[in-house]
Amino acid sequence: MKEVITLFKEQFESLGIIFRISSYEDRASYQSHYLGLVWEYLYPLIQISIYWLVFGVGLKHGQNSGVDYLPWMVIGITPWFFMNRATLDASKSIYQRAGMVSKMKFPVSALPTIKIVSNLSSFWTMLVVSVIVGLLYGIRPSVYWFESIYYFFCMIMFLLAFGIFNSAVSILIRDYHVLLQSVMRMLFYISGVLFNFETGAFPPTVTRLLQLNPFFYVVSGFRESMLGQGWFWQRPVLTIEFWLFVLFFLLVGSHLHYKFRSRFVDLI
Repeated sequence: MKEVITLFKEQFESLGIIFRISSYEDRASYQSHYLGLVWEYLYPLIQISIYWLVFGVGLKHGQNSGVDYLPWMVIGITPWFFMNRATLDASKSIYQRAGMVSKMKFPVSALPTIKIVSNLSSFWTMLVVSVIVGLLYGIRPSVYWFESIYYFFCMIMFLLAFGIFNSAVSILIRDYHVLLQSVMRMLFYISGVLFNFETGAFPPTVTRLLQLNPFFYVVSGFRESMLGQGWFWQRPVLTIEFWLFVLFFLLVGSHLHYKFRSRFVDLI
């Protein structure tokens, strides 16, 4: 637990440099492209259009809990896009910044957080798009929308814990990042992003196993908030299970990080 406290202390002490570097990375990523940062938002919009055509139109999955498929899908896919990219970027953050780690005194634990923050701009844009799509389909603001603040906090805490864990393991096991990419592709289809597996079409045991996925908790939570379908305390078991996952990755990730941090440069 002492290592977890140290981890959060370093995050707060490094907030200034975290935001400065993440802002620089946003501009640097697409500076050689004609459309620049437009690609940051254009690419997910193209993907959303494809998924809507395939699953919403082609496969006739038009209704989910009485909601049209497009807003239902867009609301869920918005946090997924952010979590997927932030997870993969954070996992290789220390490896990519080996030069910075070796040449200057820098809080290495802040590197995964920088990747999370640098992806927030596209998340906010996509969130605005999902709200606009919802309004066009008759979804109106309600008091449930305030619950999205809680799920945003859940998302950031999970990404921080998962990021510090993945970034350390990626240094210790060189093939881990490749494995993580494959796992994230699989999780995309079993996290309730494109279809609702809680409708009774799946056996209860399978549904219960899929609900253990922390990505599902965040995706379904944003949907419940935006669609006004319930409060997080009405699903206490899922909430407890989610925070246990966060605690596990925080404890194990921070332990691995501080145990091997002095050897990161040599391991890279």
